[in-house]
Amino acid sequence: MIKPKLSLKGRALRYLSMREHSRHELARKLLAYVQEGDDLEALLNFLEDSKFLSDQRFSEALVNKRQARFGNRKIMAELQSHNLPKEDLEDLKDVLRDSEEKRAIDVLHRKFLNPPIDHREKTKQMQFLAQRGFSSGAISTAIRASRLSAEDFEG
Repeated sequence: MIKPKLSLKGRALRYLSMREHSRHELARKLLAYVQEGDDLEALLNFLEDSKFLSDQRFSEALVNKRQARFGNRKIMAELQSHNLPKEDLEDLKDVLRDSEEKRAIDVLHRKFLNPPIDHREKTKQMQFLAQRGFSSGAISTAIRASRLSAEDFEG
């Protein structure tokens, strides 16, 4: 049985039903399916006007999904790759900044149950957090917090 070919609007709604997309990302995905007579910009405007497509909702969903595992640098880099408005990025950066140290501690404690025992282990743990986009201040706080919490358990 032959499946009917999806229209550009149908394909866009299918993508949006699976997860949130930024306007830039959805346009990139749909570009391969644009045929003669299709107006991609008009479709994207319609989806935004109908509240099916929202860059703000996309950015909030991405932050919620990524913040349990990654630092501000990595999350902001991913958001910037979607060509989001600068105002939205600044607001999100402020929200993320407030929780980065706690998130770094949580990520470190999930991966490394014990505090570093020597310089080599400390470097390994610091690199782990740096690769996930945490700032140097958050990394320092997380390394110190892991030592303090381990000493608290022993005493």
